[in-house]
Amino acid sequence: MNRATTQDLPREFPSLEPTAGQLALAESIRDGEAQRPVDTIGTVPAGRYTSPDHFAKEKAALFDKLPQVLAPSALLPEPGMVVPHDDTGRPLLITRDSEGVAHVFLNVCQHRGTRLVEGKDVQCAKRMVCPYHAWTYKLDGKLLALPRPETFPGLDKSEHSLVELPSLETGGMIWFASVEGADFSHAKAISTDFDAFGMGDLHLFRRKTHQVKGNWKLIMDAFLESYHVTRLHANTIGPFFKDGITSGDMVGPHLRSAVGRLEEMENVDLNDMAAMRRVITFAYQLFPGTIVVPSPDYVNIMVLMPQAHNHTIVEDFMLIPEEPKTEKALDHWERSWKLLDGGVFANEDFRAAELGQQGLESGAITELTMGTLESGIARFDAIVQEHLSA
Repeated sequence: MNRATTQDLPREFPSLEPTAGQLALAESIRDGEAQRPVDTIGTVPAGRYTSPDHFAKEKAALFDKLPQVLAPSALLPEPGMVVPHDDTGRPLLITRDSEGVAHVFLNVCQHRGTRLVEGKDVQCAKRMVCPYHAWTYKLDGKLLALPRPETFPGLDKSEHSLVELPSLETGGMIWFASVEGADFSHAKAISTDFDAFGMGDLHLFRRKTHQVKGNWKLIMDAFLESYHVTRLHANTIGPFFKDGITSGDMVGPHLRSAVGRLEEMENVDLNDMAAMRRVITFAYQLFPGTIVVPSPDYVNIMVLMPQAHNHTIVEDFMLIPEEPKTEKALDHWERSWKLLDGGVFANEDFRAAELGQQGLESGAITELTMGTLESGIARFDAIVQEHLSA
């Protein structure tokens, strides 16, 4: 989204090749083949944003069942790191063990159920020690030691490992699921796009948690349509998207879109990812609730964690090519972070979601009306309904 040039930065993204799907979207824009998905007005019942009962069904069928992104790999860049994570509604631990493997555990000591690791920040540690009785665990979840072991005659330490949840690290992101047997095949399929962005090698510059007083789908909706961009974002990123042409498709339940301007695409080698990113802005809506927006020189990942029908926690991560090594580079990234996280997202998209929630809960309208530029919202709603009826 930020169209600032990268020539003053210490390093640009590596010149990778786009995936076949990314290239197809870009070529459809260049060749004038991008079409509106539908030519009719669509609607979504307002109650799907305001009903606590409907929200409970979504939470159970989607966020308590399906694989979802928890954090970028860059949150734990080195072996021997651990971070507590509470915002999904369950006390979680993300670790990277001595072999570099990422794990997701319940943050619960297997002795007396005490919270094992306190705080919210990333910690460097070779082991995790319970603050209550000092039961000690390795970062792969295995019980390593306990005080006074003779007082636990016959205890088999191998049977007291931390409870590990299904997880997958792919494409520079850590996915997890709350239930055994979760299918991560769609996560693997879409991850090839993120490999093309080189996300597994990026540096985490900033992360911030936002408390949004709105339904989670109102936040997703802002990234499912282009109708609002030049209006809501008129004073920030709107000018970069003026007269932009949008093309989109799906990878399993995940939505992928690209916005480009024809006048900027002439003589651009679309097989060069770095060149493509200067004229095409991609956006991903990873089902159920993660948004990935690769800008020309950085990537934003927003993880949505619904708390209630009118309350969503959003954690925003900004990934950059490498840790800033100069004041000039640091200033560049700080301005980019301020533009997106503090401006476009917090003051515009999230604020619009809160205002929308207030309006919908007034009962003034019974359904939301979408034009042809907003058909992605109706498509996303259909995906949600399909999973609710499964």
